[in-house]
Amino acid sequence: MTQREIFFVANEVNELGGVGRWQEQMARLLSERGHRVRIIGIAPPEVPMDLGARPPYETLTLYERRPPGRHRPHFPLGRLHPAARIQEADRRAAAERLSSVFRAARPGAVIIVTQVWAMEWVALADTAGHPVIGMSHESFAASRRSSRFGRVRRYYRDVDRLLVLTQEDADLWTGEGLNNVGFLPNPLPVTPSAPSPRTEKVVASIGRLSHAKGVDLLLDVWAEAAPRQPGWILRVYGAGEHEAALRRQCTDLGLDDSVEWAGQTDNVIGALGRSSVFVQSSRGEGFPLVLLEAMACGVPCVAFDCSPGVREIVRNGEDGLLARHGDVSELACHLVRLMADENLRDAMGERARENVLRFAPDVITRRWEELFDFLER
Repeated sequence: MTQREIFFVANEVNELGGVGRWQEQMARLLSERGHRVRIIGIAPPEVPMDLGARPPYETLTLYERRPPGRHRPHFPLGRLHPAARIQEADRRAAAERLSSVFRAARPGAVIIVTQVWAMEWVALADTAGHPVIGMSHESFAASRRSSRFGRVRRYYRDVDRLLVLTQEDADLWTGEGLNNVGFLPNPLPVTPSAPSPRTEKVVASIGRLSHAKGVDLLLDVWAEAAPRQPGWILRVYGAGEHEAALRRQCTDLGLDDSVEWAGQTDNVIGALGRSSVFVQSSRGEGFPLVLLEAMACGVPCVAFDCSPGVREIVRNGEDGLLARHGDVSELACHLVRLMADENLRDAMGERARENVLRFAPDVITRRWEELFDFLER
């Protein structure tokens, strides 16, 4: 195995969230296999994630404060405006810091740009002939609904590889005229030594209390499901800007006796170990780590089929149940089915725990190393 220098260039070194958790795990996994890993962030995080006292990789942040993206703000005189010229000079100075780091790397180094905003700086830098891998951690559909769609096509068109999370999304990007697309799923974040006993009458939801995560839809689902299975609790883990509105919705629906607001948790495995079913009601997802975690804990999942990543993880009818995207009543029926049938919960939970091993960290890390070797040829 060739030991390499590997650079992760991201919006932030340690922003709390799915991309941040994936990045930290991959940096740790590759470091453990003898690679020298550095994470370079463009800006400081808004909500930092604890990386531990002595992570096995180096970190660097280019800016002390978050700079604007290249496509904003719009000045009256465009690039001739004095403020725009100052920002562009500042951006080029930051890109030169990147260039100096890349130039100092030994042959065989690889640059992995985990988010397209960060690619705006890498595009200005001298990558010193090292292969560049650009990543999109969201589904094609979610990207298409955002400003990132055009930026992915612009900034990732000429990188050595554009990596997405599923074959289905890779095919869709190829259909947009990109001929450098591949896919690699996220690795399993944890492998608990024992599954959840699935004895508590608890349905767990874990995620930010935001519009994208669809907790408002989940409350509508619970309003249909809870009366059909008395004694069960929906335990909602998470915090966010919509919390007050969601609590009011819960009260208006008469659900206060069967919904617990557990707040943000740093112990996802502990939370899942006290649950018998996991539910995800997101309006959109990439390749959600929490589904992998729930399955690793032997907790069967019920979710909206909102992206290729979700249906790649959950095998509908085998190790979990998927409802049509946004179909509240169907999701409620799936929940009731698992809440009512202990044997079905146990069977699906055990199959989930077995099936999720196809995303085991060593399996995914080897695929990354194979990609590095391929790009070097």
